[in-house]
Amino acid sequence: MPNLVMEYAEPVAERVNVPGLLDDLHQVLLTSGVFEPASVKSRSYCCQNWLVGEAANVPTFIHLELSLLSGRSPETKRTISRALMAVLEQHAGGINSLTIDIRDMDRECFLKVSG
Repeated sequence: MPNLVMEYAEPVAERVNVPGLLDDLHQVLLTSGVFEPASVKSRSYCCQNWLVGEAANVPTFIHLELSLLSGRSPETKRTISRALMAVLEQHAGGINSLTIDIRDMDRECFLKVSG
């Protein structure tokens, strides 16, 4: 049940193959051996407006947020984070800021309806 969301500054699309990057990030999750492949979901969103710090002058960024059902070990999350960052650096090494946040979703509260 992982959900990967990639947010990126609008100028990133001029310098990075965003669909290719998203596909490679998705493949990291599919081949990790941690998740059921059919449950892996990945998507990207372009940010047109952003501010960072007082100067608000970070020209480019890519931020990944990976939401997982709770219960994964810290080592598993670190391994996934490092694998995702390796792909980010490969595709987008010239981008000013690359960040990853892995979040636990409460298993007791998560609901899903499939049609």
